[in-house]
Amino acid sequence: MTHTTLPVHPSRQAFTAARNACKMCTPLGACLAFTGIEGAVPLLHGSQGCSTYIRRYLISHFREPMDIASSNFSEQSAIFGGADNLKTALTNVIRSYSPTCVGVCTTCLSETIGDNVSAIVGEFRKGAGDGGPAIVHASTPSYYGSHFDGYIAAVRAIVEQLAQGGEGEADLVNVIPGMVSPADLRYIRELVEDFGLKCNLLPDYAERLDGSAWAEYQKIPAGGTPMADIRRMGRAAATLEMTTVADFAKTGGGALSARFGVRRIGLGLPIGIDATDALCTALQEVSGRPLPRRHADERGRLVDAYVDGHKYIAEKRVLIFGEEDMVISLAGFAAEIGLKPVLCASGGHSGRFAAEIARVAPDCRTLDDVDFEDIADASGEIDVDVILGNSKGYKLAKSLKRPLVRVGMPIHDRLGAARILHVGYRGTQQLFDRIANAILEHSQDSNEIGYSYL
Repeated sequence: MTHTTLPVHPSRQAFTAARNACKMCTPLGACLAFTGIEGAVPLLHGSQGCSTYIRRYLISHFREPMDIASSNFSEQSAIFGGADNLKTALTNVIRSYSPTCVGVCTTCLSETIGDNVSAIVGEFRKGAGDGGPAIVHASTPSYYGSHFDGYIAAVRAIVEQLAQGGEGEADLVNVIPGMVSPADLRYIRELVEDFGLKCNLLPDYAERLDGSAWAEYQKIPAGGTPMADIRRMGRAAATLEMTTVADFAKTGGGALSARFGVRRIGLGLPIGIDATDALCTALQEVSGRPLPRRHADERGRLVDAYVDGHKYIAEKRVLIFGEEDMVISLAGFAAEIGLKPVLCASGGHSGRFAAEIARVAPDCRTLDDVDFEDIADASGEIDVDVILGNSKGYKLAKSLKRPLVRVGMPIHDRLGAARILHVGYRGTQQLFDRIANAILEHSQDSNEIGYSYL
């Protein structure tokens, strides 16, 4: 394999183009978002390799089958344009799957040659006539942004192209979560509904990517946000949008606010007591109801666990990496439980990462728009006790001889990634126990004598 040396960045040494990225490609996030619509099929406008890569990544993480269609560019398409390929792909997908929606995501190739995908889709609709599935287009070139940017772009496209207004529904709340696990999505819905509210969750891939075993193969797995729910998003009392780094002008919540006047309540991922309190306070305000008893009990048990475990984890130094919103929320949680975040890193580049980390963990060093070579270089200058991040950081953790607590995505070297609960009082409890036990296990295993009582 030939490596190309790039020009030296002012803040970096020269490096080769072959690196271990701390992010995934933009259309991957968009495909995940479109999978969260009931009856939808994602379609990549580009080469077949792009869809194969994304299928491989998502299947390895969720351990569920996933179809991602492709317009299958050839050399001729790359030169003369891919309009015919896209129209043929749409025809084939509609005939083979009978979807409710086709989510068209662009790739580097189709964006680079300048295909006007919106115009091509418009021409296809005219030729296909009425009665076909919705076709939603999102611009997601991989040379810009990360998987999270693709997710945000797809959610906004879904809202802009499908949501409708009408008479307001006081008990309806839109929830636009971050890129979380199916277990997280189920918990969020449960929490909202326990406040007596209707939860309009977009996207909702909980069942499609963590469902039960099938007796027969299903081309499109059950689950996802119904199209009818998406269309009534403009009538909700509020939108709870869980991101601190996305540009409000580019989010689904921003589109609902601008077009229909739906109030947007911006929140971070609810990891930790403070962040979950903020979510519950918002739900109390919208619903007019107090915190439900069982969630109050979960909060109380979590506080008790903090007290029980504090002496084992206080002042332990933690390195956190991954998608920006996840890292920010984990850093706030780490500081809350007495851990000391010393390095927070992400391959994303929103421009808001450093400021948000400084808000929750003022003394922590931050790195954005980096890969694992950069993170490894920085980690060599500090001492850490535990690492929080996805399985792409396993080699880093092994080289540092420190435990890796796997969170976020992708997690390709362990089972159960779809069932990791990160959010809410319940998820925070599980995460707290995992971190404390990882620290204890490492201390126990690295002790020459060993011990069986703490």
